[in-house]
Amino acid sequence: MKAVIKAVPKGTVTSPQGFFAGAVSAGINKRAAGKLDLAVLFSETPCAAAGVFTTSKLKGAPVVLTQQRLEHGRAGAVVVNSGCSNSFTGEHGLVDAAEVAALVAEGIGIAQEGVLVASTGVIGVPLPMKRIRPAVEQIIMSRDGGHDLARAMMTTDTLPKETAVSVKIGDSGYTIGGVAKGSGMIHPDMATLLCFLTTDAAVEEGFLKGALRKAVDLSFNMISVDGDTSPSDTVLLLANGMAGGEPITAGSEQADAFKQALEQVCVYLAKLIAADGEGATRLIEVVINGAASKLEARKAARAVVSSALVKSAVHGADPNWGRVVAAVGRSGADMDEYKIDLYLGDIQVIRAGRQVKSQKREINKLLNGKEINLKVNLNLGEGSATAWGCDLSQEYVAINSEYMT
Repeated sequence: MKAVIKAVPKGTVTSPQGFFAGAVSAGINKRAAGKLDLAVLFSETPCAAAGVFTTSKLKGAPVVLTQQRLEHGRAGAVVVNSGCSNSFTGEHGLVDAAEVAALVAEGIGIAQEGVLVASTGVIGVPLPMKRIRPAVEQIIMSRDGGHDLARAMMTTDTLPKETAVSVKIGDSGYTIGGVAKGSGMIHPDMATLLCFLTTDAAVEEGFLKGALRKAVDLSFNMISVDGDTSPSDTVLLLANGMAGGEPITAGSEQADAFKQALEQVCVYLAKLIAADGEGATRLIEVVINGAASKLEARKAARAVVSSALVKSAVHGADPNWGRVVAAVGRSGADMDEYKIDLYLGDIQVIRAGRQVKSQKREINKLLNGKEINLKVNLNLGEGSATAWGCDLSQEYVAINSEYMT
């Protein structure tokens, strides 16, 4: 039976049944006085839980603590702050992260081991616990609190990132919602991003982990803003089962629909992060087709979207297609110069390795748009992949040269 997946109007992480959230200004984020910067996400029933984290050898205290707590595959709440990443803070950082979780657990009445922790912001600065302790008590939870949570996660983001979809299969249905943050230090294999996903579907823990890993691989691991990664990267998925029905497992009829809906939510949020890159003016989408394998396609797509030269050319609306093929060439993916096709949008500029007579006016119009699509066909096999990024502007340099001053 085919699933019907629809966007939920004004959807957010609390759109699924049983999820609540709230946020407060605790004075953690000194770059934005009065800004919401501490938030809690809570399920009224315990959840199956899964997470994907930074691949950096440097892991923030919240990442270390949350990875430990997810070994049991269960959770009931998430607490997040912006303005301070609580990373490179040693044993003291772990003590602070655990205390924040304990404060939240006491406030909502669950075991502290069921509270997961995430932080984003400046590295090497301890959490201001004197501000956080009283602020936790001021958080008021509500069913539409996901919107405030999305704002509280923001650092250099210019807009909150949130969405939800409903899934209907026959007489049964459920919802998947999510919020994310990210703008700078964004690169494939996780980035400076936080994402919290929820669903009221009943989902078996092992399948939940696999579905999340695949969704992240197709979305957050295929974006790049500036080539840097962070010690704070965290994607969490909580499933509380309040929509009812038998648990979704790898072999169930609902499995494919759940994975499709989850990937749709993650790709949507990933594209918002790429488009909101620090100083960005254009979203770049890179599609690689005809690679020798899917892995080869991913290598090529990630190399192109990560290229500072490609990003600079897009920012200047410069039709320097040579930078695209050069990035493919250095990616490590197999390629044959005499087989490659390249399109800027729907305009073909390379056919079988040779330049096609240019349509300068059409190309110029395309490159001055808000979304730039680059399509490469290697004509070597069936592998394909898509990656997203943004242009590189002078504003990016300005933001990151003044971050702590």
